[in-house]
Amino acid sequence: MDLKLAGKRALVTGSTQGIGYAIAKGLANEGAIVILNGRKQDKLDEAVAKLNAEAKGEAIGIAADVGTAEGAEELAKKAGQVDILVNNAGIFEPKPVLEIDDADWQRFFDINVMSGIRLTRALMPHMLDQGWGRVIFISSESGVHIPPEMVHYGMTKAAYLALARGFAESFPGSGVTVNSVLPGPTRSEGVETFLEQMGGSGDDPEAVERDFIEENRPTSLLKRMATTEEVANMVVYLCGEGAAATNGAPVRVDGGVVRSMV
Repeated sequence: MDLKLAGKRALVTGSTQGIGYAIAKGLANEGAIVILNGRKQDKLDEAVAKLNAEAKGEAIGIAADVGTAEGAEELAKKAGQVDILVNNAGIFEPKPVLEIDDADWQRFFDINVMSGIRLTRALMPHMLDQGWGRVIFISSESGVHIPPEMVHYGMTKAAYLALARGFAESFPGSGVTVNSVLPGPTRSEGVETFLEQMGGSGDDPEAVERDFIEENRPTSLLKRMATTEEVANMVVYLCGEGAAATNGAPVRVDGGVVRSMV
């Protein structure tokens, strides 16, 4: 399938590794000009060089901390006019809910929620003016099944579901679609650290992942963690021309964790 993304300009936040990098690579392989983003210039430079070596399209990088108003404004200004925005930047960590202080709540909200609001507000007007655009909010199955080990994370991912629907509802018939994607447990660098924080360790990473799924996500139908590429495939499709009829939708790539038919 030709997704007709050749020459489209895409910004993927939090894309130096993990799901974000896989999305950027998938878009680049469809011919898009991809802007990678991260906070650290050296890590960003490595990711851009890697993507330009691995993918067909062109990749550039803009370093900015999207968890601050100043950083989001700087990124939007340097990115300029984009056709596709993937709000992927986010943090997570396990922490008992009664130990989450005000600073933690605010930090998670600023990085995981306000970054997407600020960038969508800044970059969506160009999409509306040209009558075509794609905005994706990377949510999570944790936004539906709030995990007791990280309620603050689940709260932010539930907010992304509301934001995607709200932005979509605000501009019907515009040619700009706004959707949310809900990955389930996904094998990435950040999740490896998370599993260690949850007490998982040993010489067999697959066994650690399997134990986590069985104990913490028992409703999974996949019975393993997804790969970053499996999540990215769905996001890249939603960015394509053929996904024009999918709008305001929460699209699940959760391995069947959420026990719902719709």
